Amino acid sequence: MTTQDMLDERYGRTSSPRRRWTIGIVVAIAAVLVGLFAWMTIADSVDDISVDTTGFTVEDPRSVTLAFQISVPEGRTVACALEAQDEDHGVVGWKIVEYAASDVRARALLESIPTTAEATTGLVSDCWVT
Repeated sequence: MTTQDMLDERYGRTSSPRRRWTIGIVVAIAAVLVGLFAWMTIADSVDDISVDTTGFTVEDPRSVTLAFQISVPEGRTVACALEAQDEDHGVVGWKIVEYAASDVRARALLESIPTTAEATTGLVSDCWVT
């Protein structure tokens, strides 16, 4: 037995089949987790929606007109929650609207929101693919 063999045996640096299997399993699990994370990241961006509120007009004490732009993947139906708020940022109007699928990615839209009191602002709260 050589000096190197004796040192390896003494300090546990021998390579056993069990250790190789353990390392192989750990590497395989890590590869699966990286692949899963990559897939979840890509899948989330497929249905990515962007919304920009471009303006609002307080029509009267009972309604607000909201102008906004929405970018949706082509061929996908989308729904949006529109909101009107008073000067204390309390919600005084709420409306859910659905838009049919279109072959145009970006659209400019105009919606009227009924309110229970006079609003000072209007905004798009959230949008999602249906």
